[in-house]
Amino acid sequence: MSLFLGTIENKVDAKGRVSVPADFRMAVKNDDFQGVILFHSFTNKCIEGCTMSRMEQISEATDNLDLFSEQTESLSSLIFSDARQLSFDVTGRIVIPSDLLEFAGIDGNALFVGRGKTFQIWNADEFKKVQEEVRANAVRNRPSLSFKKD
Repeated sequence: MSLFLGTIENKVDAKGRVSVPADFRMAVKNDDFQGVILFHSFTNKCIEGCTMSRMEQISEATDNLDLFSEQTESLSSLIFSDARQLSFDVTGRIVIPSDLLEFAGIDGNALFVGRGKTFQIWNADEFKKVQEEVRANAVRNRPSLSFKKD
């Protein structure tokens, strides 16, 4: 699986069509489904995106939860029932449903933000505000990474 990296701004037309950045399309090239999965973020005012393979991993992870628990019900409702499977057209565009665009406050331009195995689509001004807060918190808290040993 390739990674979604970088931040790219693209124009959204009146019909909700937007070109998915070429690097993001390359991250999907080895996936069986040539497109992306989008859904409302439940942590930010943005659109979450991933590959079908990643969505399958999320589904498998929920299999480890109690089938009838409130947590499982919430996750299933928030992610799977809301997910949109969007194929690329011949030029690498997708049509983002209007309810997703409205939720994220996107009109005119969409900011694609890489997050490794996933990505987000933001209103550029909203992302700038959130990113400034995240950066300030990171400087204060100095998070560290632990690498798995092979």
